[in-house]
Amino acid sequence: MSAGFVVLPDTADGAAVRALLPFADAQVVPHASGRPWLVGRWPHDQVTVAAAGPARLAVIGPCPVTADRLARLAAGVSRLPDVDRVVPSLRGSCHLVASVDGRVRFQGSLSGLRRVFHTRVNGVRIAADRSDVLAAAAGSGVDEEALALRVACGLQVPYPANARSAWSGVATLAPDTCLQWDGDRDREVRWWQPPPRDRSFEEGAQGVRDALTAVLEQRPPSEGRLSADLSGGLDSTSLSFLAARRTPELLTFRWGEAEAGNDDAAYAGLAAGLLDRAEHLVVPQDELPGIFADPAVAAATEEPLSLTRATARIRRSARLLAGHGSRRHLAGHGGDELFSPLPGYLHTLMRRHPLTALRHVRAYCALTRWPLRATLAEIANPGTCTGWWREQAEELTAPRPPQRRPTLGWGLGAMRAAPWTTARGVELARAALRRAAEEARPLADDLATHTTLLVVRSNTFGYRLLAGLYAEAGVRLDMPYLDDTVLDAVLRVPAHEHAGPWRYKPLLAAAMRDIVPDAVRTRSTKGEFGEDIRRGLRRNLPAVLDVCADSELAARGLIDPAELRRRLALPQPDNTTPQALENLLGCETWLRAATGRGPTAPHDDRTPHTDGTPDRNSAPHSDGTAPRKV
Repeated sequence: MSAGFVVLPDTADGAAVRALLPFADAQVVPHASGRPWLVGRWPHDQVTVAAAGPARLAVIGPCPVTADRLARLAAGVSRLPDVDRVVPSLRGSCHLVASVDGRVRFQGSLSGLRRVFHTRVNGVRIAADRSDVLAAAAGSGVDEEALALRVACGLQVPYPANARSAWSGVATLAPDTCLQWDGDRDREVRWWQPPPRDRSFEEGAQGVRDALTAVLEQRPPSEGRLSADLSGGLDSTSLSFLAARRTPELLTFRWGEAEAGNDDAAYAGLAAGLLDRAEHLVVPQDELPGIFADPAVAAATEEPLSLTRATARIRRSARLLAGHGSRRHLAGHGGDELFSPLPGYLHTLMRRHPLTALRHVRAYCALTRWPLRATLAEIANPGTCTGWWREQAEELTAPRPPQRRPTLGWGLGAMRAAPWTTARGVELARAALRRAAEEARPLADDLATHTTLLVVRSNTFGYRLLAGLYAEAGVRLDMPYLDDTVLDAVLRVPAHEHAGPWRYKPLLAAAMRDIVPDAVRTRSTKGEFGEDIRRGLRRNLPAVLDVCADSELAARGLIDPAELRRRLALPQPDNTTPQALENLLGCETWLRAATGRGPTAPHDDRTPHTDGTPDRNSAPHSDGTAPRKV
């Protein structure tokens, strides 16, 4: 196992599990007793460990705390509940592990970007930051019910069902919960509650500004160069301008556009012109791997990854960044989730401020063509969290609801099985949804906070796996919007203060006043990448069909290859089929890797494309030049 770590209890049985862990050359951090506490390898993570008196604390991941500061915090910990006082002092998105007089606590981040998995090995509960590490230690096989749900629904599956491990017997801890050991006993304890919505829009914008500024300024210095996405959108542009205030040698990066109507280039060019001390790297479309390139290569070997259509392109980009000296790369993932509140907030708003709510509803109905009567009915009766999951299970094979039906309840959009899912696959997926209905609980008392946390935690599952593609090239993917302090700052602003169809991400735009140029800060458009998908699917369809011709999923009775081929041969009026296809490939290649059947690394850069044309995507170019700089 190349990376990952395991937390062991301070017991003799826990120490005995050390021999079963899949690390050939592991680093070991001991408890005060001398027994193994942290075991693993963390080549791309910052790890800070400190001890004082009976307490040992470890922080793993982006966090500005120094060893001296952590030691001072540990000095205030004499028993395990004292760790609650340490947590607010730790900015960032990190794991926290504590060992105090034989008792242990382990927790991840609020967004779910830093997850905690756990299982039992020889009767001992152990935990880790990766599920496959635990599966190897426990000898776990594939959980076909969890796999079938991903095969059937993929990106449609929200938290917590999408966080269910695909390995049998390996469970996932809720982000607001920590795992505690007291000798041979273990339990799960909730350590976080959503904050009150106690800030005005202006106060909230300042809070977001302060949190993001602190995140960028207090990150530990990278061993190499800092790079950042600069797509032209508000999320990445904000991070680039914040980073440039601290890092004069910033490298910005973006892909060229395939769609003629995509105005990202204009806004990115405007921003780049004002970041005159930074270096700007733009990779043209014809120097990028196509969408769906290398479809037989696993995007992730830990868990199935739904976001697979651009993994060859991301791998190439990570190598380019590494070649230009980058060791940490900033990305705007999480900005959409935080700064575009879902309309579930209308339920709370209607009860507290009905006139304001009606104004919002009228605007939505006028600008997005929601049906007024159905919208008001759903606001009046949003149902229950359990009821939503049960409805998805029962309607898994029903026709899709009308496109303009609003999503105002406790879930996200309606889930429907991909058309190539077999009857067996559907039944297994339906069983998984029914299990989710039994276990699901609201993430907050009000729908506005619940839906924000829901969409954040639903998407961070994929984001953490995407980070592995950068790690392959020695680059750490850093996503500041998903830091705990930024999430807290956004949740403190009443959702209706920065929601509605009139403005685009107004809270972030206000927070970036006088930092990001107004022409970009007030942008109201969003880039269109449909042409990338259409070109890539046409070019790589033969390779995709080759993967599906000898499908491991089909061998398990989860998909019908003939129906898949038929669907792919039809004209594609929208991106529904390509989205389902990328999810399918993520499941197929993961299953092959998990069973030892498929490749887990991409082809050599000079390997010809499946259409016979030379690969022009290597870096540097064949004439020795680098991709275009602007």
